[in-house]
Amino acid sequence: MPWFGLGVFKVEDGSEVIESVKSAIKAGYISIDTAAVYGNEEGVGKGIADSGVDRERLFVTSKVWNSDQGYETTLKAFDTTLEKLGLEYLDLYLIHWPVEGKYKETWKALEKLYKDGRIRAIGVSNFQIHHLEELLTDAEIVPMVNQVEYHPHLTQKELHAFCKDKVIQLEAWSPLKQGELLQDETITRIADKYNKSAAQVILRWDLQNEVVTIPKSIKEHRIIQNADIFDFQLTSEEMNEINALNKNERVGPDPDNFDF
Repeated sequence: MPWFGLGVFKVEDGSEVIESVKSAIKAGYISIDTAAVYGNEEGVGKGIADSGVDRERLFVTSKVWNSDQGYETTLKAFDTTLEKLGLEYLDLYLIHWPVEGKYKETWKALEKLYKDGRIRAIGVSNFQIHHLEELLTDAEIVPMVNQVEYHPHLTQKELHAFCKDKVIQLEAWSPLKQGELLQDETITRIADKYNKSAAQVILRWDLQNEVVTIPKSIKEHRIIQNADIFDFQLTSEEMNEINALNKNERVGPDPDNFDF
């Protein structure tokens, strides 16, 4: 699984998401993350097809939405996702949210799809430690990925440690906290030192914390800039400074208290 990819949350289906995906692949991205509820799987698929890059070189992720959770409904939802994307398989398929009373049956469907060779990896999203513990009581396959809100104001240390112990890869959505962190004094000071943007420093912090990151952008220059994070390294002191910005503060819903 690539350490870095493009997220397309709230990117409009049609030309906007098509061009975003094409720009990312042209810039060297090989990982694209979408979801059924984003309503842009068709555009993502078109962008992939139009890119001219061999499908086997790409890593495509999607997610089953809450209203489709359950065993049979998940299998149908997966077929719909593949049809919209115009693909024969997915590299990663996730349970989008831990819907109580449903996510264990949903996981059984993902296990079947994985065993059938229709998905190369399966995982979850927005799962807390207790959700994972409950899932693991009778799961045949340990989730390979847990995609969660993760940024310097929400470092989720306990969850990260639990996932490492279970060999579950943590992946960050909203790594820039929807832009809120781009003016932070600590981050901008470090960015100035390396002649990098605040976003690049945050994304580099993700990687050095061994967290996969998928920033969203629809602007080609920003897509290119976001990926330019492999030519510098933050010191241990700088990593600790950014870690210390944690407030346990979310911009998205609380996985223990959502109603959708």
